Amino acid sequence: MRNIINISLPDTMAKTVKKEVKKGEFASTSEFFRHLIRLWNTRKLAQELNNDKKEFEAGKRKILKSLKNLR
Repeated sequence: MRNIINISLPDTMAKTVKKEVKKGEFASTSEFFRHLIRLWNTRKLAQELNNDKKEFEAGKRKILKSLKNLR
């Protein structure tokens, strides 16, 4: 299922999005924003993994009783 979300952008940002779509970098404005959200999610996951690594190295290990405990 898809949802429609309307956003408001300053002129300079709107022009940037339109320019990238026109250049063929993205198929549509929606694809541009889906790409940004994927990047944001990837960055967020990388930060979580880095934090977990630091905790592990500091001796703050977790004992998992099941795979559900991974999150």
